[in-house]
Amino acid sequence: MVKKRSIILFLFFVLLLFSFSIGIGKILFSSEKENIQSQSSGSAGGQGINLSTRNEEEILVIDDPENIPVLVNKQHKLPESYRPDDLVEPDIPFLFDKKSSNRKMRAEAAAAIEKLFDEAKRQGVILQGVSAYRSYADQSALFQYYVKQDGYEAARTYSALPRMSEHETGLAIDVSGLDATCAVKDCFSGTKEAKWLEANAAKFGFIIRYPKGKESITGYKYEPWHLRYVGKTIAKEIMESGSTLEEYYNTLLVNN
Repeated sequence: MVKKRSIILFLFFVLLLFSFSIGIGKILFSSEKENIQSQSSGSAGGQGINLSTRNEEEILVIDDPENIPVLVNKQHKLPESYRPDDLVEPDIPFLFDKKSSNRKMRAEAAAAIEKLFDEAKRQGVILQGVSAYRSYADQSALFQYYVKQDGYEAARTYSALPRMSEHETGLAIDVSGLDATCAVKDCFSGTKEAKWLEANAAKFGFIIRYPKGKESITGYKYEPWHLRYVGKTIAKEIMESGSTLEEYYNTLLVNN
C-alpha cells in the first residue's frame, strides 16, 4: 500500500512539473511573440504605398514655382502645399462634362490654350481637353492607382509622384482628338491631331513636354498629348531644336 501511494505521489509531481513547464513555455512564447509584433509594427510605417523617392537628397525643391517656364521633374519638385492662385477654366471643350478643378489652368496658359484650340479648329483639327490641373491629392491617388496596377518602377515611366507632376503647376494639359479612343494612349501618336500639335504648339507657347527618343532625359515615355506652356520664345527654341526643357536648362539627365 505504501509503495502504491509513493508511486501515485511520484506520478502526481511529475504531472504537476510537466504542466508547470508547459505554462511557463506558453508565457515565454507569448511574450516573445508580442515583442516581435511590437517591433514589426513600429518599423512598418503603415501599409499604404510609400510615395517617397529612392534618393530624396538628390531632389531640389523649386524656389520659384510661379515662374512660367519652371522645370518640374524627378529631380525638381514643387514646395509642399503649393497651389497656383490664378487658376481659371479655359473656354475649350473637354472629354468630360463634369465641372472640376481638373479643367483649370493658370490664367496665362488658359488664354493660350484657347487660341491654340481655335486655330486648330479653323484648320479642321478638332481638339478636346482631357486633364489639366491636378491637386496634390489627385496626383497622389492617381500615382498610387498606377503602382497597384503596374508596379512602382513601371508607373514611374509614365506617371509622376506628387509634387513632381507638371499638372500641379497649372501649366500642363493633356489633349485628345474628337474621337476619344486614343485619349492619353500610345495610339494618339501619328494621328492628325498629334501631328498638328507637334507642328503648331510652339506658336502658342506650348511644347510637347515628353518627346520621342528623349525618355532617358525627361524620365518619361513619349507623350504626344501632353502639352506644357512655357511661353512663345522658349517654346519656339525647344521645338525647333528638337530638345527638351531639361536640355534648355542644361540640367542633369533624369534616367528615371
